[in-house]
Amino acid sequence: MKNKHTPLPDWHHHPKLPITVSPLFTLPFDIKAVLLWFIKSWFPLSERLIIVGLAFISWFYFHPTLAQTKTLHLSWISELFIRNLVLMIIVAGGLHLYFYTFKKQADNQQFDTKPFNKTHKKFTFKNQTYDNIFWTLASGVTLWTSYEVLMLWAMANGYAPILTFAQHPIWFIALFFIIPIWESFYFYWIHRFLHMPAMYKDIHSLHHRNTNVGPWSGLSMHPVEHVLFLGSVLIHFIVAASPVHIIYHLQYYALSSATTHSGFSGLFIKDKKLLDLGTYHHQLHHRYFECNYGSLEIPLDKWFGTFHEGTAQSHELFKQRRKEYLMNK
Repeated sequence: MKNKHTPLPDWHHHPKLPITVSPLFTLPFDIKAVLLWFIKSWFPLSERLIIVGLAFISWFYFHPTLAQTKTLHLSWISELFIRNLVLMIIVAGGLHLYFYTFKKQADNQQFDTKPFNKTHKKFTFKNQTYDNIFWTLASGVTLWTSYEVLMLWAMANGYAPILTFAQHPIWFIALFFIIPIWESFYFYWIHRFLHMPAMYKDIHSLHHRNTNVGPWSGLSMHPVEHVLFLGSVLIHFIVAASPVHIIYHLQYYALSSATTHSGFSGLFIKDKKLLDLGTYHHQLHHRYFECNYGSLEIPLDKWFGTFHEGTAQSHELFKQRRKEYLMNK
């Protein structure tokens, strides 16, 4: 009889199993576990902390003032587009070069070692990497910038509430930690919607061309999916935020899509782990589809029976659910 934590045999690397969710919504509530989870997921260095830093740098050095954004003008809009384009090329392109072109880490902690497809007609240009780059930059960065323009214009004209550090310092800081939790909630429901047959066939299937993923795969989506996916930021028409929160919210969504789809669990420099990256949890979704729709901050997959823990036992349960679903369809 298999141990309940037996890993699946067809993966090159997997994290410690079973995959666990955050303790934020576990009862009885354990404040110590929650604090340790926040510390571990943010410090001393994490993609979230890096993106917070990028958001502040973007706001102070590569961003128009709110007074300028009051009027829509090509000059400042193009400035945002170029900045976002450069950021995505640096992050996704840099990770792709490091892991897949120069193979600096070989296959150390790579989930799936199968090469990217270069000849399949399902991909734009018949090449998986070129397909991913095209949809990420042409559609993804364009719609990311469009949402940023919308939110800043709305703030400048009084249509969206503005939060300042001087008035609410604690909430100002807390919002950086809350945005990823909101993302987890929002992403699950949008993702389930995108897996409805009509939405999947014509829209979400573009993203799922990638059964084996890389840094450029994360934001490679149909434009309609970009509208839905990045629409998370519209919460700030209700929940007050500052411009730097808007920048962070969208950069977190866009740039972390490259890191979480990197295909590697971490970035190593001279055999020392520098940064946690890709999530095995989501890698399972790309291969098996009907599982792990959300992320680990809010255990919606557990609550709704779509959680795959990455173990052989969990996979048997997944296959049984899949069989029952097809029989009842």
